[in-house]
Amino acid sequence: MTVRNVRDKLGARVLAGEDHLDEEVRSACGSDMMSDVLAFSKDHSVLLTGLCNPQVIRTAEMLDIVCIVFVRGKTPDESMLQMAEERGIIILSTGHRMFSACGMLYEEGLHGGAV
Repeated sequence: MTVRNVRDKLGARVLAGEDHLDEEVRSACGSDMMSDVLAFSKDHSVLLTGLCNPQVIRTAEMLDIVCIVFVRGKTPDESMLQMAEERGIIILSTGHRMFSACGMLYEEGLHGGAV
């Protein structure tokens, strides 16, 4: 699945990284706790979160996460978007709640796998 597929399925807006929508994602993780995301640690994945702070971008960079989807209509500030652009991380925003967004991507075949 590509980030473009994720965007389309979730009806998401692209906030950063528009030039990289054809990047492949292989798995997904949904969490507002970055410690849980660190335990997930799979590369080429998409992170779904409602947590809007710079630590989300730093965590994504450490784990080679391709795309962050902010759920519940959350929108990161300009400094976070700039940080993501500099690191090549795609940022999307969707109005869906995390549970719904994760379910929609799961139905499309994007799984998280066992921890």
